[in-house]
Amino acid sequence: MLNKAASETWDLIVVGGGSAGLPCAIFAAMQGARVLVVDRAHRLGGTLDRSTGQIAAAGTRIQAEQGIQDSPDAHYDDIMRISRGKVDPDLARVFVGEAARTVDWLCDHGFTPLPDHPVTTGGHEPYRVRRYQWAAGNGVAILRTLLPVFMDLVRKGSIEFLIRTDAKELIQDADGAVTGVMVEDALGRRMDLKGRKVAITTGGCGGNPEMFERLHGVPMYARLAYPFNLGGGLEMGVAAGGVLRGAELFTTFFGMVLNDFNVPSTPAGVPVNSYPERRMPWEVYVNSAGQRFVREDHPSVDEREHALLAQESHRYWMIFDQEIMNTAPPVALGWDRARLDFAFSKYHFFSRAETLGELAFWAGVEAEGLAAAVERYNTGQAAGRDPDFGREHMPLPVRKPPFYAIRMQGTQLLTFAGLHVNPQLEVLNRDGEPIPNLYAAGEVLGAGATTGFGIVNGMMLTPALVFGRMIGERVFS
Repeated sequence: MLNKAASETWDLIVVGGGSAGLPCAIFAAMQGARVLVVDRAHRLGGTLDRSTGQIAAAGTRIQAEQGIQDSPDAHYDDIMRISRGKVDPDLARVFVGEAARTVDWLCDHGFTPLPDHPVTTGGHEPYRVRRYQWAAGNGVAILRTLLPVFMDLVRKGSIEFLIRTDAKELIQDADGAVTGVMVEDALGRRMDLKGRKVAITTGGCGGNPEMFERLHGVPMYARLAYPFNLGGGLEMGVAAGGVLRGAELFTTFFGMVLNDFNVPSTPAGVPVNSYPERRMPWEVYVNSAGQRFVREDHPSVDEREHALLAQESHRYWMIFDQEIMNTAPPVALGWDRARLDFAFSKYHFFSRAETLGELAFWAGVEAEGLAAAVERYNTGQAAGRDPDFGREHMPLPVRKPPFYAIRMQGTQLLTFAGLHVNPQLEVLNRDGEPIPNLYAAGEVLGAGATTGFGIVNGMMLTPALVFGRMIGERVFS
């Protein structure tokens, strides 16, 4: 198959067969292009096998059917508000104008949002309007929508694809125009593939801890991302003259329990809940100095995440006592107290002790800071007023031994650094000029470009789908 693919010149070579690559190939083929898709994984779909599948658009038919008043301008304003104005405004403006058409197309081809959707939120800052939706099966529901259309075009001869085939570098002519891709198959055979246009839709570098840390200056504390997101698209784009942007917009999720001290580690099987909307916190949160750093019951996850971003190693500890252990709903979702109690004998980052000083030793926080923070919190709790952060939910003090600590680690699976593109999705060089014949879409653009300095609901998957479609439609229209 590789020899056959190398024997012709393709109208479009799509590097990466996931959230952006599949619609890119589909819509190019529907315009009459001959398309070749190359993917290093053993199957198509990219991160859709693990994605929550959450998408957002304004002006969809579903909204109209439910009488929801929305507009691209309102969507744009929400994106700018939640991202703290840090997304690429030109890309955001193009996106909001195109998103509804993409979502409607998905619905036309079998995508069915959950019955109560769209909604305003699903884990991060809420929109002001109900425009956020997903389906049973999460990201797999979108893959099941795209893949039959894609395979039908394969059967018709409009698309061919190579899996277990790694794109190594872009081929350019003397003027710098991209003319193809050099690839290597699973047997180590290398071949030049000729293409009139190339679209990089490879995802980010979340499967490459070394590159992730080099780009963002932050260790990859947990291995969460798609293992084939190794950053090859970023490297190819830069080698062809492109530039990266957005690394400075790195932010962290609010934390999880890890299995061990390895970096990266893997998540522990403990569903600790730090979302006030699901369970109000009874615990006190402290940093490595033993000091409180955030209003634990703050209704804004964005505020809590940015507070954690300022802490050493993006790490904090949940502190509580036996009375809270006996009284509060278990902090691990779906667990009873007996199972939670057992966790303090099993997991590295669960600590228990008879005194706060001993707890600080085992947990790895400063003892004096912890004692002072707990005393100050208890005084505020008794007075009914948190003097430091204005916390409202303070049902019990922390005073009855034994004392407990759960270490929570801020993590991230998104690549914030990405290739700089213009609103036509052309990859730009250091002078801000398009590299001829080279396009990019999806996470290879970087989360910074589409979600800014905050996580905006639906602003990773939906732009991947929309921008992939735009490249396919417009390059050959």
